[in-house]
This record gives sequence, C-alpha cells and structure tokens, in this order.
Amino acid sequence: MNRGRELRPGQTCRIRVWERETGGIRTVFESTDLLYEAPNWTDDDHLLVNGDGRLWLLPVDGSTAPEEIRVDGLPDANNDHVLAPDGETVFASANDWHIWRVPVAGGAAQRVTADDGAMHFLHGVSPDGRRLAYVRLQPEGENWWASATIHTIGVDGRDDRAVTTHPGPADGCEWTPDGEWMLFNTEQFSPGHAQIARVRPDGSELTQLTFDERVNWFPHISPDGEAAVYLSYPPGTTGHPADLLVELRLVSTDDWGTPRILAAFEGGQGTINVPSWAPDGSAFAFVDYPIG
Repeated sequence: MNRGRELRPGQTCRIRVWERETGGIRTVFESTDLLYEAPNWTDDDHLLVNGDGRLWLLPVDGSTAPEEIRVDGLPDANNDHVLAPDGETVFASANDWHIWRVPVAGGAAQRVTADDGAMHFLHGVSPDGRRLAYVRLQPEGENWWASATIHTIGVDGRDDRAVTTHPGPADGCEWTPDGEWMLFNTEQFSPGHAQIARVRPDGSELTQLTFDERVNWFPHISPDGEAAVYLSYPPGTTGHPADLLVELRLVSTDDWGTPRILAAFEGGQGTINVPSWAPDGSAFAFVDYPIG
C-alpha cells in the first residue's frame, strides 16, 4: 500500500547535487519506481530522504541505493524532516500532523508535539539543537491554510512560542547559522504571492527580502552564512505544488535582489523542502521529477 506521493506514468525521480565550486550538477540516484523527496545532508556524506512514508539514507557518491531507516512507532513520514546538530537524531513531521524524534541509526520514534488542535510541520532546528522551528496550521473547515504561522518549540515539546502572528500563510522556516535570524516564505506582504523574508526569533524586525513577480519558497542558507538557495515558482502559482517548471535560485545574503538561476526543471513539492546544504557548504542536494 502506498503511503506517500507516487510517480506519474513516464516520470523519473532524480536525487541530484549542485557543486558550489564548479556550478555543475550530478545525479546521485534515480528511480522510476519510488518517489523520493527532500534531501538532508549528514556529516558522514549521506543524504536522508523520505519516500513511501518512510525515511531512507543513501551515500552522496551514489555507490548504493537508498536504504530504509528501520524505525518503530513513526507514522507515515512526509517531506518535512531536519537533522539535529548532533547528527544522531532527525526530527520528522508525519501524516498525523505531529513532529517526531527519530534516531538516524534506527530505533524507537518519540512524539514531540502535543495534541493542541493544530497541525505541525517541521522546517528547522536551532544551531544549538535546543529548539525546533515549525509551521503551525489552524484549519478552518476544508481550508488548511486559513492560518499558517511560524512557531518555535523546545525539542522536549515544551515552551511553544509564536514567531509570527499574521495568518500568512507562512512556511519554510529555519535559523541562520549564527542563530540571529529566521528565514521563511510568507504571503503576508502580498496575499497569494509568497516571497522570502527574515525575522528575529523573538518575532521582531520582520523584513521582506525578495520582491519579484515569481512565487518564492523554502530558503536555505549555506553553513557559512554567505549564500542562500530557494525554490522559485512561475508567477501566479498557488502554494507549492508538484510537477511545475521551477527554478533553483542562489543569492548572496548581502544582495537578495540579484538572484542567479542555477537550474530550471520539473519539480516543486519534494525538491528542496528542507535544509540540504553539505555541512561544509560545498554543495547542496535537491530532487527533480522529469516526465518523458
């Protein structure tokens, strides 16, 4: 029984790496059977992805196929998972709308978030490993995105704090490497038109960073803090759907107004939902989904 997104007829899933020094792109692994999403990059040069509701690891050099992480008690996982700084733990969102703590080596999963009437979608772990950044959805009927705000919470599930209070919707929140800012995408500035912004973790100094006609999601900052990559959708896109012609854009964190287009391809949902830079900042991973 399928527990996650499936490939369309004639579609391929390619897990790929962009090299910062050369600008080249190489394919690590491709599949016409299982749809993988959202790479994280481990300290020992593996990529952690989700697929079919499960978590998988594969070496960055592509020497072996993805191997499932054997986890007890984790509901079907989606594409919101982030490695902790210790490298031994991954925090993962699941389709029960909660965040879970999972050992990278496998074992028993532990739920972090409480039954508080909200849906919880993880996107960041603080540099000191003490807090999680997540998107808190408070649906109204069938409208899941009636209110989507940025929150942080302790890794023990305590001390939940609102970073943004505007209903947004907002998504894709993560800390900068120095812990001073959080990057995210939001429709607060222009309804229906997501742009990249930053805010202090206490909710102060909200600042819009991108100002263009495209719909921009999921900013990820390099470990040295000097660059950021984000996913850019065509103008007029609603949300962050799959299987559109999207772009990966790179900016200097000192100049968000001059993006460099690294690649254009069929993708979107699953491409770069979570932080995917190599720990040394030399590369980042992403997924595309060509058809035909």
